[in-house]
Amino acid sequence: MLVEIFSDGACSGNPGVGGWGSILRCAGKVKELSGADGDTTNNRMEMMAAIAALEALTRPCEVVVTTDSQYLVKGMTEWLHGWVRKGWVNSKKEPVLNRDLWEKLLALSKVHKIKWAWIRGHNGHVENERCDELARGAIETFRREKLR
Repeated sequence: MLVEIFSDGACSGNPGVGGWGSILRCAGKVKELSGADGDTTNNRMEMMAAIAALEALTRPCEVVVTTDSQYLVKGMTEWLHGWVRKGWVNSKKEPVLNRDLWEKLLALSKVHKIKWAWIRGHNGHVENERCDELARGAIETFRREKLR
């Protein structure tokens, strides 16, 4: 069974307060997820959106993750295996940023058969726009709760 995941992250300031949103769609059912962090980056939120959606799956699945994050797609399809092979050092011989989240994604990619797809963000893609709304809503909810 194919699961479609759409994901997006947002940050107010970078670093700053961040949010993420995901949509899971399978067999006619849709589930939306979102969350926030008080001190993060946009790239971390992009990654968290995909991680949370993949972690919500209750059994191994064939998955297509669609995101507007080239960082996430290229990381998973082009860079990750080289980083692992080189001991988590990038092409500049520096430690890989967000290693903790890359390691989670690597583990999840061993459970699920994942295809990573990039789309241009803020370009009218319905699910991408909704994920952005979820991410921005999570930022606002986080801020409101901090004021209480």
